Amino acid sequence: MASLTYELTLAGLAVGSAAALTGIGLIVTYRATGVLNLAHGAVAMICAYVLRQLVVVWGWPLPAGALVTLLVVAPGIGLVLDLGVFRPLARREANPAQSLVASIGVFVLLVGAAVLLWGPGARDDVPVLLGDDPWAQLGAVVALACLVGAVTRWTRFGRELRAVIDNRPLAVLSGIDADRVAAAGWAFGSFTAGLTGVLLAPYVRLDPYGMPLLVVEVIAVAVIARMRSLPVAVGAALAIGVAQAQLTRLHPEGWAGPLVQAVGANLFVVALLVAALVLPGIGGKGRDALPPPVRQGRLPGAGWLVVGVLFLLPLGFAGADLHTAIQVPALAVILLSLVVVAGRGGQITLGQAAYAGLGALFTALLTARGVPGLPALGLAVPLVGAVGLLTGWPAIRRHGLALALVTLATGVAVSRFVLTQPYATAGLSLGRPAGFSGDRAFYALELVVLAGCLALVAALRRGRTGRALAALRDHEPGAEAAGVAVPRLKLLAFVLGAALAALGGGLLGMGLRAFDPEAYDPVRGLLWFAAVLVLGADSLLTPLAAAALLTTLDAGAYAGTAALTLGLLATLTARVPPLLNLLPQRTHPRKAAESADAPTRKPARFSISRTGERSEMGVPPGEALGEGGNPGPAEGRTHPHRPAADNAPAPAPAPAPAPANTPTPPKGLRAHDLTLTHPGGVTALDHVTLDLAPSRITALVGPNGAGKSTLFDCLAGTLRPGEGRITLDGTDITHRSAHARTRLGIARTFQRLAVFPSLTVEENVRLGEEQGHVRKDPAAVERSLRLLGLAGSVRHATAADLPTGTLRRVELARALAGQPHTLLLDEPAAGLDAAETAALTRVLAALAADGLTVLVVEHDPDLVAGIAHTVHTMEGGRIVS
Repeated sequence: MASLTYELTLAGLAVGSAAALTGIGLIVTYRATGVLNLAHGAVAMICAYVLRQLVVVWGWPLPAGALVTLLVVAPGIGLVLDLGVFRPLARREANPAQSLVASIGVFVLLVGAAVLLWGPGARDDVPVLLGDDPWAQLGAVVALACLVGAVTRWTRFGRELRAVIDNRPLAVLSGIDADRVAAAGWAFGSFTAGLTGVLLAPYVRLDPYGMPLLVVEVIAVAVIARMRSLPVAVGAALAIGVAQAQLTRLHPEGWAGPLVQAVGANLFVVALLVAALVLPGIGGKGRDALPPPVRQGRLPGAGWLVVGVLFLLPLGFAGADLHTAIQVPALAVILLSLVVVAGRGGQITLGQAAYAGLGALFTALLTARGVPGLPALGLAVPLVGAVGLLTGWPAIRRHGLALALVTLATGVAVSRFVLTQPYATAGLSLGRPAGFSGDRAFYALELVVLAGCLALVAALRRGRTGRALAALRDHEPGAEAAGVAVPRLKLLAFVLGAALAALGGGLLGMGLRAFDPEAYDPVRGLLWFAAVLVLGADSLLTPLAAAALLTTLDAGAYAGTAALTLGLLATLTARVPPLLNLLPQRTHPRKAAESADAPTRKPARFSISRTGERSEMGVPPGEALGEGGNPGPAEGRTHPHRPAADNAPAPAPAPAPAPANTPTPPKGLRAHDLTLTHPGGVTALDHVTLDLAPSRITALVGPNGAGKSTLFDCLAGTLRPGEGRITLDGTDITHRSAHARTRLGIARTFQRLAVFPSLTVEENVRLGEEQGHVRKDPAAVERSLRLLGLAGSVRHATAADLPTGTLRRVELARALAGQPHTLLLDEPAAGLDAAETAALTRVLAALAADGLTVLVVEHDPDLVAGIAHTVHTMEGGRIVS
């Protein structure tokens, strides 16, 4: 028994050593470049193939082949990736999600290249580099970790690396060559990937799909180390490796036996899933989700007619065998699920293949128990939707990179523990529904289902839910501030995406007349994600084009062509627009006419990130007010949160207390003894109490770091104080979310613009009405547009095309469209010129005079002096006056 324990420990140390190498490489690359390199496993696979090619095929000596592979090929791949893919992204200040998509593109590209060069089959003749002694591997890993630690701590390069990690822009200003540091990080990360590949290849299946996914699984050790600590990564890798080896001793009987064996063989998958769900995630809220797509017109009707004809062509083929064509509509339905979740919702989801596989599996299980084909598929879809609910519920609190890891881990876990396990799939077959056994009849059925799904998603995109999803994608904090229930909306997107993927997966299995787990492999999920992103994630045409492209290329003479092509395009996703954007688009006739009638203006040429940051060029002075200018006597003086006639008399422009007989009951927002201490011991709020008086404007001033923004965010619901409470009319709302406070009547704006660039001005404002305090009042949209001078043709302009001054008014109009009683403004004059600031002063004075409670955090003393009834000064987290 002791001998068995020792032997299993040695085997676990061998696996753990390879996992530790992966963790070291991922952490160094992430810390040097900020990129979570999902292509690490693909680089490992390529290097293992190269070593085999040199030694086995060409007859090189093993030492020479290993030196060339590890010291030339592996670092060379890293340098090529840095120069050709990731350095251009860094110079364009691409967000982490775009870098992640590029790394997925590299993964798919390398997998496709391996299939083309070496074929899809597995190899079992890879040379053993360090022999069978696991202590040699462990020694190499420990030595490498110590070397990295020593270089980081005691060398000039290490100091430069730490400087780049802490603050890259400041490091560049200090004279550090950040590109050189990043290149070194990529070269070293690829070296560790290559070493991992050549060490693992003799003991696992070397094929273009298996090894990359196996290395992806051991990302768990880097996640456990929070992408920071090398000792934690090495320790976690060795512990999981030994535990996984020891679990092979367990052989329980009964139903639990196969499951325990599956867990014992895939403990790194379990660790990845638990780490991704439980540990604090990497990345940040709103900073690393998919960027909004460029606003497009609609495909002309003639274009859709051509698409329809192309999809109907197979029905006219002379032969009866439509084996290839029959896969296209089913795959299009699966890809349509990515349009909902990733395209419209902006969420990085890498596990859709798992839901498609479950759809096929549940359909097969139901038909095996006597349920007819179509009812079985109809039952499988809501069952997988329920699975999407269960898996999506813990994932929706994650953002960006952390969400990508959770969905990837979920997809791998479903594949490893369900789809590929004999206890779940042994003896299953999948036939076609009665009456649709022929290829033509089944293909026609698929087209009907696809058309219905397209109509469903089109209705979703046009309606209230579609606008909310677009807001979530464009600017999540802004969507919460507009009243969107973000967790509920994310869950809806995940459930609908899972259901669509299940429907497509079931159709795909029926079309192939078999349940094939390889058709739903997690690597295929990455390929599908890359295809949708490359073609245009928010276009209904994308799933049709992507399905046809994938199926056609894979059916050709050269396997791997689809992966190679789409992977190459995905690596360029931040530099090359989606391919479908190149098609001619149809503009709405009314918008075209209004654009033709509108005066010619110089375009603003600026972009908005999800955080609201903007770069602005060429905005002529005085034009930032946009359409409508300052609000005039007849439009712009009507209070948007209470119905009034269009010709209501204008209130006095100067601040004045609300009249005693105001019909709106006073709403009192109050902060009681708030204290908040940030991690690290910095006290941002120190027993702060603040009352906001109805019908008055309260200003909060003070130096940077005084705690103004922290207090503001506590009132808005973005932050929660450690001590104290916040009340509204005496009711404690301290633990209410930001969107819940919006629906209670507390609206806010942001210091950095929080508009939704893919929506028009009117859609931005309408979202505020649909999600705000008082809903189902369409007239509120028109009043808000008139009040802020946005009622002309500018209402149909996409927000991404407008200058800063106009966008400030759009954000304020959206906040007012929900008819709040309390308005929180965070530096509303930021980026405005004198004329725009004066117009804002008049609008705020009119709002307060009409009964609105206003809090302004502002650095502009003229604006504060012109509008505020009460001014509080903050210093050191306290209100001092």
